[in-house]
Amino acid sequence: MGCCSLDCFVYFVLSIALAFMAVSTTLPPPRDSNITKTNRPITHHDPLSLNASKALRQSNFKAIATLLLVSPEIFLSSSSSSSPNTTLFAIDDSSLFNTSSLPPLFLKQLLQYHTLPLKLPMEELLKKPQGTCLPTLLRHQSVQISTVDKESRTAEVNHVMISHPDMFLGDSLVIHGVLGPFSPLQPRMHHIPQSSLCQSDSNKTIIEEEEEEAVPVKIEWTRIIQLLSSNGFVPFAIGLHSVLNRIIADQHKNFTGVTILATPNLVSLSSASPFLYEVMRRHILAQRLTNKDLASMPDKALIKTLDPYQGLIFTRRAIVNSSQCFMISGVEIVDPDMFSSNNFVIHGISHTLELPRA
Repeated sequence: MGCCSLDCFVYFVLSIALAFMAVSTTLPPPRDSNITKTNRPITHHDPLSLNASKALRQSNFKAIATLLLVSPEIFLSSSSSSSPNTTLFAIDDSSLFNTSSLPPLFLKQLLQYHTLPLKLPMEELLKKPQGTCLPTLLRHQSVQISTVDKESRTAEVNHVMISHPDMFLGDSLVIHGVLGPFSPLQPRMHHIPQSSLCQSDSNKTIIEEEEEEAVPVKIEWTRIIQLLSSNGFVPFAIGLHSVLNRIIADQHKNFTGVTILATPNLVSLSSASPFLYEVMRRHILAQRLTNKDLASMPDKALIKTLDPYQGLIFTRRAIVNSSQCFMISGVEIVDPDMFSSNNFVIHGISHTLELPRA
């Protein structure tokens, strides 16, 4: 949207809300969504909505604050859910401005995709293992806790940072602010694409995760090095082999999978160089992410590497014939899914990822 005045902003939000209500009254709910009537009657004067909206507005999430007042039924758990509780991940205003050209029904599904039928304050979310899948109000669609850092008390959902944890804590409603949408937004979209992050076990939810920790696997490092060295990535294979013992020793928890970002022209460094270790672990992601997984990520998602303090930024770039290429911190993935197993995947990238300057 090109306008930034207060009046323009209000008109924009209200137009979305009115479009939602129009769609709700003229169209039957799609089979793949949880659009049903709520258990309790909700009016625009509901103290829960008023208090939550006030908290959102104070943190500058004005679009979601307005929608929560005008159409609270979008966000609150439906009668098909056994839980009266709700956790809402509020999308920041700048990301919602970019959705003005998308169909209202899609936007409604987008907001339901950011709403969970359970109460999950940050204290409880941080207790969940990385990879936990959480059910949403959009039927058959889950989101994943992709990163958890208990030391810094930060977390990401679908690789999107929770920027405002516990923005609102009510008896049955929790609201966190996030930096962007959990799904990539593209022109002419009519439904939320099925994310591959939780497809390996579509029935696995937070309730089951209470009793089941993420299962570590043995990474086939020897096979990875052999594949790299026999397919034109000899410098990279040598560098990985030189620091492999340190990489394994420095991991305070076992791997559940890795992604290798391999470049054929790795900067020449001595095996004794302290920079080699930093360079190599910047090229290894702390989870297995196939090209399909990357395609389901939102633009500018933060991806965790073996360096807990330096993540990478995922972006996409449109090319000819409406296709896209994926970039990792400005470096293009030129050969996705070169080699893959159930515990690793190797992508070829155009050149070495630069170390961030101190």
